[in-house]
Amino acid sequence: MKMIHIILFFVGLLSSCIPNVISVNNDFCVADLSLPKTRLGYQCKSEKDVTVDDFVFSGYVAGNATKPFNTGTTFVNVDRLPGLNGLGIATLRGDIGINGTVPLHSHPDATELVIIVEGQVNVGFITPTKVFLKDSKPGDVIAIPKGQLHFLANSGAGKAIFFAAFSSSDPSTHVLDLVLFGNDLSTSVISKTTLLDVAQIQKLKAAFGGKN
Repeated sequence: MKMIHIILFFVGLLSSCIPNVISVNNDFCVADLSLPKTRLGYQCKSEKDVTVDDFVFSGYVAGNATKPFNTGTTFVNVDRLPGLNGLGIATLRGDIGINGTVPLHSHPDATELVIIVEGQVNVGFITPTKVFLKDSKPGDVIAIPKGQLHFLANSGAGKAIFFAAFSSSDPSTHVLDLVLFGNDLSTSVISKTTLLDVAQIQKLKAAFGGKN
């Protein structure tokens, strides 16, 4: 009897660890946004409740440029387009103002493709030993490997526009400035571990909402 209980326990545990990403007809799994998101994603919406609007996002327009980087983005992931659930893809539109940038950041769980459609943009990613940098123009497609720190900087005379695609329907983003200066990690610790000047750290903490 105890063995039966053990088997049932492990069957239940296994089933709870397998994401529900296939619908009844094995074609798609539209996210049921009324249910909580788990680390495995969303549960599937009942197929009878799925409509074409679950596969359409309206409003893919220029994002409002924000300080201090003078860049606006419109991000379309599974939360905004439920039909992406389980498909392993998301997208973004970026509008970079003159002298604007997309700051150093990484996507630990997604590879990114950057497609330049207007203007001139320096696109680069860095490893511990090398910088891969391209002054890109419309029509260029740049691959950013998963997890690599990367950035975009407007290097032209006017506004730049790019689109990006990700190999995840809900990619995470770690912005280096926010990680370092947007929390309550003490200034003294940051100074000791980065060799940055204390006054500069305090200035950056004020800009990104950090404390201590």
